[in-house]
Amino acid sequence: MSKCSRDFSALLIAALVAGFLLPAPQAAAASDKDDLAIALDLATMLRAARTVISDNQDLINNPDVGDKGLSGKAVLDKAAAAFQKTAGVDPRTLDRNSQRGRLLGALMDSIVGVMDENQKSINRKGIGFKGFVPAVFGRLTTEHFRQRIGREAEMKVTAPVQLVRNRTARPDSWERNVIENEVGRATWPKGKIFSAAAEKDGRPAYRVLVPEYYGAACLSCHGSPKGEIDITGYPKEGGKEGDLGGAISISLFR
Repeated sequence: MSKCSRDFSALLIAALVAGFLLPAPQAAAASDKDDLAIALDLATMLRAARTVISDNQDLINNPDVGDKGLSGKAVLDKAAAAFQKTAGVDPRTLDRNSQRGRLLGALMDSIVGVMDENQKSINRKGIGFKGFVPAVFGRLTTEHFRQRIGREAEMKVTAPVQLVRNRTARPDSWERNVIENEVGRATWPKGKIFSAAAEKDGRPAYRVLVPEYYGAACLSCHGSPKGEIDITGYPKEGGKEGDLGGAISISLFR
């Protein structure tokens, strides 16, 4: 597991233990608690799959190896095992007639779809850096998820506006406000997840923002010296380990 992902898992567990997941001081209604649990499941699954991509970056970028063994099924198997270790259940066994099973199922199908669609690029010999990094995988997967699940839910990986590299990842007004005035504050407890009932594109929704922080492995692209061009062709942001680097935004429509 990459250090970025290990850091996230530790923070998520700490948040659960500390009771940070509910917007104090009021306890959420039962439906809010259900929505929050589903949103955290989605974030956990996406992070687990991104960890597989992160852990296999050297293999993906090896120009001497053809078939990398990273089919959609292979990546999902590894991600599902990591999810089960965190959540205590194999996500593939959930009833897809339930909202939890349906949404997680759509996300798992999206993971498989993205990997299978990119096999030709991933397995191409004679080329080193493929551009198939965890951030790209995450964006493609959430786009697939949106197409599969329709108007029931949305997922997006976003970031503080000054750190956004892809325009499609720009935070909307709600996300930007939460990043700048809540999770981005120095006094915000690290790992605390923000959740609230709020509109999304004019529709009532339960919205969750899961902050993500730079780990040591993230700094090869996002660290110092600031302005130096990284392997992906973008200037480094000058981030430090533990800095807020992004967020997973999840909306469950009502």
